[in-house]
Amino acid sequence: MTPPQISDVIIVGAGIVGTACAYQLVQEGLSVAVIDDGGKRAATQAGMGHLVCMDDNPAELALSCYSLDIWRTFTPHMPENCAWRGCGTLWLADEEDEMALAEEKSARLARYGIENIPMTATQIHQIEPMVKAGIAGGLCVPGDGIVYAPNVVHWFLAACNEKIQFIKGQVHALESQAVVLSNGKKYCAPRILLANGLWSTHLLPELPIFPKKGQLAITDRYPTCITHQLVELGYSASAHADGTSTAFNVQARPTGQLLIGSSRQLHNEKPTIDLALLRSMLQRALYFLPQLGQMNILRCWSGVRAATPDGLPLLGPHPDHEWLWLAVGHEGLGVTTAPGSARIISALMLNRKTEINPSPYQPARFTSMSYQTYDPSNSSTCCLTRLP
Repeated sequence: MTPPQISDVIIVGAGIVGTACAYQLVQEGLSVAVIDDGGKRAATQAGMGHLVCMDDNPAELALSCYSLDIWRTFTPHMPENCAWRGCGTLWLADEEDEMALAEEKSARLARYGIENIPMTATQIHQIEPMVKAGIAGGLCVPGDGIVYAPNVVHWFLAACNEKIQFIKGQVHALESQAVVLSNGKKYCAPRILLANGLWSTHLLPELPIFPKKGQLAITDRYPTCITHQLVELGYSASAHADGTSTAFNVQARPTGQLLIGSSRQLHNEKPTIDLALLRSMLQRALYFLPQLGQMNILRCWSGVRAATPDGLPLLGPHPDHEWLWLAVGHEGLGVTTAPGSARIISALMLNRKTEINPSPYQPARFTSMSYQTYDPSNSSTCCLTRLP
């Protein structure tokens, strides 16, 4: 006998994207069940919590900017433990030729109405004296910020009150309008939303999603020493590189600690620390912030990003199953773009007009491609699973 429907929507995954979707759907009057086993090292727990307007392509800029506007409506209501800070991002140009990148970035952001301030080396050293001497300049984007994502997840869930059910368990399989847990229990709903990042490939093995492992380090507590999120302008190239890469990215936490990134490794899901890569990442950070050499590293850890070939998430219905929805593949922008992703999912589920064009994120963009084993170096092999 088929079990009764437990809610209007079942969401698989209780990370920042899944809980943002739950929050938004509840605001629209839908009942939601969230299923998560709580045992995996998810990207939400492992990431930096940087809220940033990224502009590597127009669709990425549209989604990140849209999402930041939504974040700003949340921040007055979030508890202090969500650690929201409107610190802004300071993009650093190490060499003179990188100032051209800063100018191009400034123009792209300005066309989208995003405030940004080109800065000379002197101006940067006035506001961030820890930055090394000899940099060429940079670009400040004051509207960016930071949050502590794990606590935002709790806030989203708490804000849903009685309209949400939380079920602890591991989803083992998908059936039409149903999920089956590893203990054999089955739960049914008219719509199933996968928002479980890389783990979605365990349920849909042919999704065009692949792992990008990252490592972070955090210092002991020290008197406040930087005030912005500091990122090198070469970060974007590193983020979309096909191999192993590192880039300077440092965040001042409200605790007085410095959170240090970043690194990327393709096809590596192991939780172990790669010491050689960690050394390279810390050396890059030390290059931009020489005083880091006087600080103690308290802890290092890793996490895995769920990446797609075009760098954009999968947001919307599965092209072959109207009951199955996807909100996965955000790579390193899951925290930033969670609320925008949730608004898109909610509008599409309710057959309403979205506030930004959803086409670049639709899962159906990959369906015209050949069904074969996915190779991230060749986006023509992307595919979506055909369920029975």
